Amino acid sequence: MITVFFTALPGLLLLPLLISFIFPFIFQDLANFYTILRFGIRNKKYERKKPAYTILDMFLDKVDRFPDKPFILYKDEVYSYSKVDKLSNQAARALRKHGAVKSGDCVAIFMNNSPAYVWIYLGLSKLACSLALINTNIRGQSFLHCFRCSGAKIIIADPELRDVIEELMPELKKENVRVFFVTDTAINEDSETLLDKVKAASDESVPKSLRSFITGKSLAMYIYTSGTTGLPKAAFISHNRMLLATGLFDICRIRQRDIIYTPLPLYHSSAMMIGIGGCISKGCTVVLRQKFSASQFWDDCRKYNVTVIQYIGEVLRYLCNVPKRDDDASHNVRMALGNGLRTDIWSEFLRRFGDVHVYEFYAATEGNIGFVNYTNTVGAVGRANIFQKKLLPYEFIKYDVEKDEPVRDAKGRCIKARKGQPGLLIGKITSINPFAGYAGNKTNTEKKILRDVFRKGDAYFNSGDLLTVDQQNFIYFHDRIGDTFRWKGENVATTEVADILGLVTFIEEVNVYGVPVSNHEGRIGMAAIRVREYYEFDGRKLYAHVRDFLPNYARPRFIRIQDVLETTGTFKQRKVELVKEGFDPSIISDPLYFLDEREKKYVPMTQTIFDEIKSRKIKL
Repeated sequence: MITVFFTALPGLLLLPLLISFIFPFIFQDLANFYTILRFGIRNKKYERKKPAYTILDMFLDKVDRFPDKPFILYKDEVYSYSKVDKLSNQAARALRKHGAVKSGDCVAIFMNNSPAYVWIYLGLSKLACSLALINTNIRGQSFLHCFRCSGAKIIIADPELRDVIEELMPELKKENVRVFFVTDTAINEDSETLLDKVKAASDESVPKSLRSFITGKSLAMYIYTSGTTGLPKAAFISHNRMLLATGLFDICRIRQRDIIYTPLPLYHSSAMMIGIGGCISKGCTVVLRQKFSASQFWDDCRKYNVTVIQYIGEVLRYLCNVPKRDDDASHNVRMALGNGLRTDIWSEFLRRFGDVHVYEFYAATEGNIGFVNYTNTVGAVGRANIFQKKLLPYEFIKYDVEKDEPVRDAKGRCIKARKGQPGLLIGKITSINPFAGYAGNKTNTEKKILRDVFRKGDAYFNSGDLLTVDQQNFIYFHDRIGDTFRWKGENVATTEVADILGLVTFIEEVNVYGVPVSNHEGRIGMAAIRVREYYEFDGRKLYAHVRDFLPNYARPRFIRIQDVLETTGTFKQRKVELVKEGFDPSIISDPLYFLDEREKKYVPMTQTIFDEIKSRKIKL
């Protein structure tokens, strides 16, 4: 028997090596699935508690365990877990006494990043109130839309945003809305102060009985979509979903001793749900900055001894565009966590700033499916993990970008996309994997649900994103539905074209979109660009570049040069107005260029060229 054992031992020892040779990522896939499964089981236990165990309860546990540990670092201020706890108690008592806030109410927060944002959030949670996190970049009717659909009657506002509130005060007064500015100095006669009332309130614990009715499905907050294609929608975020977002810190193996840098806006899910919620779940320290600054980013990281940074959208590209310094790689950052990172920027970031493990993830604030690039593969947003798919079913289906709808077979069922083929990501809606939808107009919720997908009666969340899966099961972001357009019978992905244009030395920033042309089917490519400082636009060089790297149908026929490319507060590029304005030189004051095949360069766009395109004298 012993002889048999020792004979088999080498084979047993070599088995893992053989398995990993055949399936290179199998053990990472299993480890990731195990983390998700363990996290899911723990959350189910929290959900079954009465009242439900929430982020607030996690925070109070940390207060008991290490009251003096720094929770928030902001400028030169240090806020320990116990200090934030006491401030949140004072905020809860002040709002209950002076704002008549009661359990179950929704309160709108209209503030820039600050420690007050966090302790007000926790204070309202102690009153069992929900929050509407309003984007500080919106104005006028967009603000009123976001506020009204939340059902809130109180706004807590940053004094720096007084102009926005004062402009809307006549409308707000009609609706008996009370506004509290986070200051102890009166702003105007129509609003109230909060800071003085907080300072005067007791810091004794708030009775837990006030939140005894809270369940995991109860509303925790509304977080708004960016509104790139219309008015923002208020996504319903339950207490369960808040807990689920903290799982990213488990997958990325963030530790209690880590210091997390969050220069992202707290009204956004990345900063609030993942950043603040994740820090609370692990007992970490978070560094807040009022607004992102590319020039101060690494100085902040060195000052606070940051080990983990958060990013979204174009943040890392902004860092790569800052003039190089000798101490670029001199920092203690070991991990970057975020989404929306372009492949070329990813590689440049690593070359310049050192060996930082990038955890790029794919997710939507309101979505029911997400991926994490746990293998650190440049460019990917995750892996098609068969184990995860069993637990949280999803699919990639064929999509007709011209008709703007999924492709269905003769029986009316959707068709799965093949590997290497862009497909619309959809997540099956189940009791384990729900889609809560949006506040207000139920039509917005229904628009995000695909029904009768593979069989009658099934329902899937429509992510609105096209992704591809390669032969090794890595998942890559392809484009947004609506951003992808069709020209000459071919689909054009704006993100892919933008990546190619971004390689040109004189281009600082680029926004690609499709514009309609009269008497032509589909939409033709156009790009708004910002030229780098000390460089000039070179129409011949750009023509040679797009000719070498892009097929004819994908080459932008029009270039618009802008001093600033407009983005949302979360760095998503705005395209709707650009598409509406098209390429008419009579209504656009920015410099315009047209790809002239005869001249082999981009030439200045004139009214004559525009008229000849309309009359089809110039063929596109």
